[in-house]
Amino acid sequence: MSSTPGGPGAVRPGREGSLDAPTRHPLQWREASFYDPAALEKELERVFDICHGCRRCFSLCNSFPTLFTAVDATSEGEVSALDKTVFWEVVDHCYLCDMCFMTKCPYVPPHPWNVDFPHLMLRAKAVRAKGGGLKFAERVLAATDTVGNLAGIPVVAELVNAVNGSRPGRALLEKTLGVDRTAPLPKYYARSARRRLAGLGTVHREPGPPAAVRATADTTGRVALFTTCYGNHNEPELDEDLVAVLEHNGIEVALLAAERCCGMPRLELGDLDSVAKLKEHNIPQLSAAIEAGYDLIAPIPSCVLMFKQELPLMYAGDAQVQRVARRIFDPFEYLMRRHAAGLLRTDFKNTLGKVSYHVPCHLRVQNLGLKTRDVLKLVPGTTVEPIERCSGHNGTYGVKQRFRAASMKIGRAVVQRVEASQCDHYASDCPMAGHQIESGLQQPRPPEHPLRLLRLAYGL
Repeated sequence: MSSTPGGPGAVRPGREGSLDAPTRHPLQWREASFYDPAALEKELERVFDICHGCRRCFSLCNSFPTLFTAVDATSEGEVSALDKTVFWEVVDHCYLCDMCFMTKCPYVPPHPWNVDFPHLMLRAKAVRAKGGGLKFAERVLAATDTVGNLAGIPVVAELVNAVNGSRPGRALLEKTLGVDRTAPLPKYYARSARRRLAGLGTVHREPGPPAAVRATADTTGRVALFTTCYGNHNEPELDEDLVAVLEHNGIEVALLAAERCCGMPRLELGDLDSVAKLKEHNIPQLSAAIEAGYDLIAPIPSCVLMFKQELPLMYAGDAQVQRVARRIFDPFEYLMRRHAAGLLRTDFKNTLGKVSYHVPCHLRVQNLGLKTRDVLKLVPGTTVEPIERCSGHNGTYGVKQRFRAASMKIGRAVVQRVEASQCDHYASDCPMAGHQIESGLQQPRPPEHPLRLLRLAYGL
């Protein structure tokens, strides 16, 4: 194999591995050089050569087996011998989970080799998107807010659900949008979460009665809810469960005056211009809520990660973006902060028994620890078995016919752990990951979100 990312025979400078904490460099997506195809190809070859010489990441997504198998099939056994079409196969199998960066790669910044595999894949996707390489089907699948609004029209919702639930309808989706007919698809609800929770009102500057709101050193006790596209249109009960738990714990909850998609589905396509448009709508709303004294919570890990990590790396100099990043929380992260201050109620009325708990990748990379597990363990008579493996769903990756088999292979270990656990409940903070697991069970049964389990434990 090559001894350097610069080509065969050269000498690799620097050191093997790093003891320093990983850091992320801001994404230079507004620089013209970011979209230079020749510069991109050179960087892909450099990083792929490092990956080929390391191979610690073979057990993660399908990007790495695709790369290593292709290299091994060349007579030279070198990345430089690959047909460049293989580069794009590697890019297509990356769904930006960030697990290679956070858990496997020893050469991430500040190591001098400066390997950030997910952001290199994002750059490649952005170059393709900028060059008009996005297909209509990809744009439709990523337009979660637009599709949700259309599919949420009362009569349309019933029609969409009927089509999605029929064999002819699934065959049509597979042919037109490339959605695998066996992949789990969410239902759409005309009565969205924002409609169901309209009685909460939107953020306002005057708090409730002084006794009703108790702040801590790092929480205000007032929450502005970002319902998310999925929570709003596909599983509105997710937001209802969250609100019930928060209010039971004396936390004031209000809705944002308006919200749009967080941008993660577009980011996964490299459609950074669309991400920017969504940012321009959402960040002022979120920032205004913070100024009014609210903390921010979203029930989907990917949405929290978008505001906590991805947008701050795209807009490193934007004070509002950075402020939002500091004040948005995962629900269970927030509850554990309240618990540390003695403000989380533990008046549980029901035990949960044994819970098999899948930890989503986009929650793991936030480096919060297992806060969901820690909260559920407070329920008497409850044991929680975490599964820190990828489910294989990964945004739209797991529903596409092209990647469906690979996604099921990636998630097989999770499914096997759930089946072997003989648990009373299985759950994932990512509802889509939960349904991916459900689709692989020999005897399918629906997942229960951890927020639903906590609400059950409280007897609400």
